Amino acid sequence: MEHLRKPDWLKIRLPKGESYLKVKGILETQGLNTICTSGKCPNLGECWAAGTATFMILGDTCTRSCKFCATKTGKPLPVDIEEPARIASSVKEMKLKHVVLTSVDRDDLPDGGASAWASAIRTIRVSCPGTTVETLIPDFSGMVDNIQLVVNEKPEIISHNLETVERLTPLVRSAALYQRSLDVLKQVSENGITAKSGIMIGLGETQEEVLKAMDDLRNVGCNIMTIGQYLRPTREHLAVHEYITPGQFDVYRNEGLKRGFKHIESKPLVRSSYHAEKHV
Repeated sequence: MEHLRKPDWLKIRLPKGESYLKVKGILETQGLNTICTSGKCPNLGECWAAGTATFMILGDTCTRSCKFCATKTGKPLPVDIEEPARIASSVKEMKLKHVVLTSVDRDDLPDGGASAWASAIRTIRVSCPGTTVETLIPDFSGMVDNIQLVVNEKPEIISHNLETVERLTPLVRSAALYQRSLDVLKQVSENGITAKSGIMIGLGETQEEVLKAMDDLRNVGCNIMTIGQYLRPTREHLAVHEYITPGQFDVYRNEGLKRGFKHIESKPLVRSSYHAEKHV
């Protein structure tokens, strides 16, 4: 496909500032991973300067190889049992009011890493009782009992991303299934926890397909949605099919609100954890 020139509205500000450097220093001292860096998030500078970060547990190596994701893939290291304590310490030092946790996929583990997820949430609750918790979880291969281990810890929000529309899922995602992701979100919402999801656009989807994804999410009780522009991390990843205009993002936001989403972030540089503190 012919290379598309990036439009002006996708220009990213370089990270800088005292708060940014403080967050960077804390993360490096504690030896922690963030999706901000491994996922090459375009909002890294803005979020770190505001003193927020999304912690990535269970290492920095994923067992899947999705065609959109910059996180490295391969054989992960063993689970670090001290990681939850280091995250809780960092949350306390950064004085976070809201913390977001995510992880790589760990299909190598019998429970997909669910027990490590539960431990991380529990440790933050004990160390930082005033901090609200959002979790951006994998699908745990659809294993209901493993998903329930996270649900039972009752984070304020449990997010799981569809990533794309149904037709493009086999092309974009590795080992994931569109219906399985909807089932994860349904289990979350049926347990009385706020369910959140997100998609990327610019991969060749149609407006009708995006609206159907919205309807599918609402039908399983998802109340929060994020929509952002897909940006190609490297030449080995999927090419951008189209750069969607800010006006079209506004159309999707309005359509989402009409469908009953309580909160919807829809802008070119929006990512799953963008303005997450506003979603609680």
